[in-house]
Amino acid sequence: MRHLLGIVLLSISLQVGAQELGKSYKNISECNPISACVFCADPTALVYDGRLYVYGSNDHQQYMANGKQGSNDYGAIKSLVVFSTDDMVNWTFHGTIDVGKLCGSWGWRFAASWAPSVTWREGTNGKDEFFLYFANSGGSIGVLTAESPIGPWRSPLSQPMIDSNTPGVSPCNWIFDPGVVIDDNGEGWIAFGGGDPQSTGSALFPGNSRIAKLKNSMTAFDGSAVKLPAPYLFEASELNMMNGRYVYTYNTSWSDRDAWSSYDKRGNQPAPSTCSMCYMVTDNPLDPDAWEYRGEYVPNPGNFNMGWGNNHTHLQKFGDNYYLFYHSMGLEQRINSGASGFRSIGVDKVEVNESTQHIDKVTMTTNGPQAIKQLDPYILQQAETMANAGGVEYEHFTNIAKTTRFSNLGNDASQNMQVKMSKGSWIMLNNVDFGTEGAKSFTIKASGTGKLEVKMGRPSGATKASVEFSSTELEEHTVDVDPGSFTGEKKMFLIFTEATDVQFDSWQFSHDTAEGISNISTSNGQPSAIYNISGTRLQDKPHGGVYIQDGKKHIAK
Repeated sequence: MRHLLGIVLLSISLQVGAQELGKSYKNISECNPISACVFCADPTALVYDGRLYVYGSNDHQQYMANGKQGSNDYGAIKSLVVFSTDDMVNWTFHGTIDVGKLCGSWGWRFAASWAPSVTWREGTNGKDEFFLYFANSGGSIGVLTAESPIGPWRSPLSQPMIDSNTPGVSPCNWIFDPGVVIDDNGEGWIAFGGGDPQSTGSALFPGNSRIAKLKNSMTAFDGSAVKLPAPYLFEASELNMMNGRYVYTYNTSWSDRDAWSSYDKRGNQPAPSTCSMCYMVTDNPLDPDAWEYRGEYVPNPGNFNMGWGNNHTHLQKFGDNYYLFYHSMGLEQRINSGASGFRSIGVDKVEVNESTQHIDKVTMTTNGPQAIKQLDPYILQQAETMANAGGVEYEHFTNIAKTTRFSNLGNDASQNMQVKMSKGSWIMLNNVDFGTEGAKSFTIKASGTGKLEVKMGRPSGATKASVEFSSTELEEHTVDVDPGSFTGEKKMFLIFTEATDVQFDSWQFSHDTAEGISNISTSNGQPSAIYNISGTRLQDKPHGGVYIQDGKKHIAK
């Protein structure tokens, strides 16, 4: 089975004991940022079929366009990144959404794709519907639609959905940073806007924030947008629903706070710090007087690595917990390549009282959240799933050639990718639970000539298993392993100590010996194995969404 999406891993030298390994700029004990190798920002998220999907601005596209130097001016960012997880510590990279290609029919009207916001609903025709809104630079907002969280996406309109001519929008300095939610009645809402104060505005109320109800199509306003009275608003709108109420979050400006004492809805709240995240709550989004200011929930840390400048957050419930997604400069600072302004997505758990819509203050950390479940090594796992990695970059499979010098991340998440491993490349998986019985064999699917070593705890540890292989096509390669080395919960490293033209597709352990395994893709006895988009084998076809069978993607009816 060829997986739907993948990665390219290129070696960056680092001496660890006698083994030369790819370098990681993320400590193996840290969960943040969620990617050790892709610059991405302005996160948004949704939960679907037991997985949490996170989307963001593809800062890495600008980083590569700049030759890994200079500052991020966002002009080359014309795609969005997609990650997912079911345990909050191991993340699957699903590639990028090529918004520039999808919106090519817009002509001059398309400029960039930043700061997405996403939602989904069950469709009336039996197909789930996904809606992804994005900032088309600072002058308009576009929308994409799909029938699965990873696409294929399409532009349902031949132009931006929101611009200065849309009812209720003008005057608004920056028509960008959409935040979308579908309320408890099934009605869609979108908030957006930002920038310095209008001529009729002030530092306290810049006059650039808007909110509008959406038609059932989710691609047009149902009426006009109205002003949203957010004090010191600058950018980064997002919307949530809690206990039937609308929760609006945003990033504050750099303006002085001299007018704070004149704000009659401040209550006992102190003035928010500059470039902090604040929130408001209401029962009636279209009534400006109905909004309640609740204060600051992410103070600016005053630390350049963890934020310092503007931020963009998304509050997401997953399972029984709430998580706050944001971006920081920490990875860029560790790489120290001379580039500046390239951000990475992080996440931390946050305490939320849904009944009162109270959000506790959040401190951004490198530790990140705790795992909410273990990774099962006895089901098929895709190579692009990882908690950390050394020397990882990403590439569309059509660009893998001898002349390829660096990744461009110009791919569409609906397109196939492959995995290339170089000597010293490695990935790390957290909370791998082998159980008490222990594994007896290990299978990888790969092509080329190479040697993969499995280590536990640290990349310089003892080798617990190794697979040597040589094949011109993607094939399964299985070896017996010592069950005593594969019990309990582990931090696992997969390291290619040798690699020539290696493509790495997937891996899986088994309680059976190698002689007892015929083929990992059909070991469940089915004539044709079925997988979900994360690579987990399914017993039956899902009732909705995307599944993979016989190496092809299908949409469940």
